[in-house]
Amino acid sequence: MHAKVFSATPIGVDAHLVEVEADISFGLVNFYIVGLPDTAIKESSKRIQTALKNSGITLPARRITINLAPADLKKEGTVFDLPIAIGILQAAGFLRIEKEFLHETLMLGELSLDGSIRFIKGALAIAYDAHRLGKKRIILPADNCAEAAYIDGLEVIGVSHLTELIAYLRSERTVTPTSARIPEAAATDMPTLDFAQVRGQQQAKRALQIAAAGRHNILFVGSPGSGKTMLAKRLPTIMPPLSFHELLEASKIYSISGKLRGKPLITQRPFRSPHHSISQAGLVGGGSYPQPGEISLAHHGILFLDELTEFRREALEALRQPLEHKEIAIARVHQAISFPASFLLVAALNPCPCGFLGDAKRTCSCSPQQIARYAQKLSGPLLDRIDLQVPVTSLEYDTITAKEVDELSSQKLFQDVQRACERQEKRLAGGRCNSSMLPDEVTRYCTLTPVAEQTLKKAFATLNLSMRGYHKTLKVARTITDLAGADQIDVAQIQEALMYRSLDTYLGQQRK
Repeated sequence: MHAKVFSATPIGVDAHLVEVEADISFGLVNFYIVGLPDTAIKESSKRIQTALKNSGITLPARRITINLAPADLKKEGTVFDLPIAIGILQAAGFLRIEKEFLHETLMLGELSLDGSIRFIKGALAIAYDAHRLGKKRIILPADNCAEAAYIDGLEVIGVSHLTELIAYLRSERTVTPTSARIPEAAATDMPTLDFAQVRGQQQAKRALQIAAAGRHNILFVGSPGSGKTMLAKRLPTIMPPLSFHELLEASKIYSISGKLRGKPLITQRPFRSPHHSISQAGLVGGGSYPQPGEISLAHHGILFLDELTEFRREALEALRQPLEHKEIAIARVHQAISFPASFLLVAALNPCPCGFLGDAKRTCSCSPQQIARYAQKLSGPLLDRIDLQVPVTSLEYDTITAKEVDELSSQKLFQDVQRACERQEKRLAGGRCNSSMLPDEVTRYCTLTPVAEQTLKKAFATLNLSMRGYHKTLKVARTITDLAGADQIDVAQIQEALMYRSLDTYLGQQRK
């Protein structure tokens, strides 16, 4: 007999429908799985047979053939254990499920040898696309119910054992669909970090406020111990909360990576801080079956690269495309996959190998050749994509030991960021921010006073700005103007924006 059930597999962040066809016929007793399965799927025959036996079901001594269609789509993972088992039971006559029910339902799950149904990766991504695939119901492991239940209008049936599912399909027991309450906007536990804990560094705090308001990439340059990492870790405290759409997009990536276990959704903006020894594939994604990298795990959040010059050059150069296009395209022989990568880059580095170039307290011991070689680790095109380049100086004793509380707390900085974001939402469609403005939008919304325009014209030649640098300067100035609550960019805003693109001038002065 022949039976067909439906499942799906995530490729990139999108789900693709897979028809699981089961056929039981006379012939040499064997279990075949065809349709470009990977090793984990090929091994599922042993898991399924043992799980059925331990659930009290003995399969007939027949030849079993399983086809995963379409046959030219590569499949991986263990999500097909459950639909294959149900397909076999339907084909063998142990189950008699109505065709309409099968056509409306997706089935996912990994089987243990005792018949229990285990947690799988990618459940949220598949549930997210269930309506697009023409399905209105999904049957999946009980441990995955919490994430899938946030998809509106989808019936989510969670089961923990194969016998439980068989009883449900035979209408011998009822399984209540899982429901979930949409979260408010952010997690209930408040962060313990605050900018008020950081002594001094007013300019760096101001730059981070601009970065948070307009989603501008930022680079800190300063001596060891000056507070670069401390500042970066507090940036999430002044970022706007995730919208529900952003929650789902970020959570889909964590679901595909198997990092949602124990929590249904990512409710706070991700903060990823990979070690500098990370490979290019680990940073941007890759593998024979491509998986999201750190830049995708930081989607709608922050990617913090400490000790930037210690990262592999090829890994850093691979950031250039996603910084510009907000996604990463990974090409393989049989397919090309795109992962979203709309992240805010925060980077930190020392000004020289010893770290003390330009430090007021300690003398740099590096030769000019060493400094030049160190600076060459970062390419010009990569630096050109970083909007804010901020020097961070070491602090004086009196500043460190001051007893009065810093007025620039996270709450105060966030209030201005929130107002600036509201202005951007009214101006730009799709909830975008200033850093994502298109060239025609820059022309329309970044209007300058005559004095500001003359200032920018002089700086264009002095700083050797590229076209990208010119546009980024205008976008930063637009954000500064939004923070001030003004409509037109004036000379003060354009001067501040230009100050954040003069890192080469600053380092040149320090070398002298």
